[in-house]
Amino acid sequence: MIKKKQPPKNLKQGISGIQRIIRHFFPQIRQQGGLITVCFLALLVETAVRLLEPWPLKFIFDEIIVKEFQVENSQLSFLDNLKVPLLDDLNVVTLLVLSVVAIVIIAFVRATTAYVSATGMAVAATRVMSEIRGNLYSHIQSLSLSFHNKAKTGDLITRVTYDIERLREVIVISALPLLTNILTMIGMLAVMIWLNIQLALIAVIIFPLFLITTTTMSKRIHKVARKQRKREGAMAANAAETLGAIKVVQALSLQSRLEKTFAQQNQKSLKESAKTQKLKAGQERLVEILVAVATACVLWRGVQLVREGAVTPGDLLVFITYLKVAFKPMRQLAKYTGQIAKAIASGERIIDLLEIVPEVKDTKDSYPAPCFRGVVEFKNVSFSYEPDQQNIINNISLRAEPGQKIALVGASGGGKSTLVSLLLRLYDPNEGQVFLDGADICEYTLDSLRSQISIVLQDSILFAASIRDNIAYGCNHATDREIMIAARLANAHEFIMNLPDGYDTVVGERGATLSGGQRQRIAIARAAIRNAPIVILDEPTVGLDNQSEQIVTEALDRLTQTSTTFLITHDLRNAQNADQILYLEGGNILEQGTHQELIKQGKHYATLYRLQQTVNVR
Repeated sequence: MIKKKQPPKNLKQGISGIQRIIRHFFPQIRQQGGLITVCFLALLVETAVRLLEPWPLKFIFDEIIVKEFQVENSQLSFLDNLKVPLLDDLNVVTLLVLSVVAIVIIAFVRATTAYVSATGMAVAATRVMSEIRGNLYSHIQSLSLSFHNKAKTGDLITRVTYDIERLREVIVISALPLLTNILTMIGMLAVMIWLNIQLALIAVIIFPLFLITTTTMSKRIHKVARKQRKREGAMAANAAETLGAIKVVQALSLQSRLEKTFAQQNQKSLKESAKTQKLKAGQERLVEILVAVATACVLWRGVQLVREGAVTPGDLLVFITYLKVAFKPMRQLAKYTGQIAKAIASGERIIDLLEIVPEVKDTKDSYPAPCFRGVVEFKNVSFSYEPDQQNIINNISLRAEPGQKIALVGASGGGKSTLVSLLLRLYDPNEGQVFLDGADICEYTLDSLRSQISIVLQDSILFAASIRDNIAYGCNHATDREIMIAARLANAHEFIMNLPDGYDTVVGERGATLSGGQRQRIAIARAAIRNAPIVILDEPTVGLDNQSEQIVTEALDRLTQTSTTFLITHDLRNAQNADQILYLEGGNILEQGTHQELIKQGKHYATLYRLQQTVNVR
């Protein structure tokens, strides 16, 4: 069963998605603390400069335009208090020059600081997200097979790629501008209160309405966005599953059926996306109306105050400019709510995955395994994939001495592959223990344990890389000479040299450009280069023609000559020379002995062997 850290009950109630994301990723954010600090200081300078932007216009308006107008219309007595003593000594031309130069300088400083904060934050966000993506990829690989057996590959890929990228984009495109404007709004509100508290209160009165509206709409948008992200993950999983089995899909003419399923999911995702867009558009329009109402109220009272001489026309100009800029974060918050909600949903999907705890992992007391001799012992081992399910393996005990070959035979589903998976610690037994050279394998680190076990599977998985690299995956420090020796042992060197680029030939995904026998021989070479004391062979010759089977069998004999070997096979001819043969059925060992001993007993093994002999003769 997948174990997951359960957050406290008050987490969901008291901590928002953004707070959860910041808290979880704070170690990565802290590593970029220096760069983020520089960006934040540049942001503060940009905010301060934005506060100065309308002031040159105020001086031009009050000290030049309005004064000239006052001279021509001396009856307008409410303009008599416009004098600014500091500017009385400046002539009109000087004041105009200083004002327009100030406009250019302010714009230059603002542009420079905005560039520094934007590019710096983009670099910091990219570094943080790259580290998170690396951690997520590593974490997914560390999760136990019990998780991967249930998880959908396409959904995991979506989380590693698309969800991470969406989170990064929103930080750069939405979050930084939003933070800039919120700081600007706070500064401008302070200046507006200083200019005239009456007008400031009229402007501020709209904020409660805005907060109520935004909070309500944002919750709805976030809920829909999270559903859409899950839907997109399911679509990606379906697409990956279909493309991964395209040969079967085409052979069975399943295209139309699968296209119909995909179209249904796509349509549901489209409806959820449209719903998100409608909610966003409604929120944006509502905010615009609220801003327009606030502006109209401020203008109504502001003109009255100008006529009374309480403020100057320039002050009102600055006030209206501030008002429009101060409300910009509101419009942006409405505009970016959908994007931020999707990013939060993506961040939560990433965190949900990171919080899954691997069932099989190293403990703080784990230590590197010594070089094994190859004594393998299972003691009273039982295992089931889920606690409430029937055991796949029931109280099995067996012992293999160094160099022995143990054959596991019996009907499919008897627990053969599961048993050797416990030796690799792909799972841990529910009961009992597995020992290597007398020590419990749970005491060793996973890497040091698995590095001393070679495995050849029925479906040999090759990667989309060169043959040289595919063989070298068995040993990280393999030399070209060791790779070639392993290939010769696996009877692969000759056909490799006949390929266009020899060992540098790049194979298709999962080795699709090679035949089954060729793939199997490269897999044997990959196992051989490890020179492991323990070898696991899981149906290594199934599906091969007679010639390929003979070549592969010869290679396997050389591979296992000095190793403790576990052979899983349905073909009892391959089991005849084993030192021990275990006949498993329903997770139990029904028979155990050599080939001759089991034939003499005349039970399950003997019956199956005679049946296969009859079929082979025919």
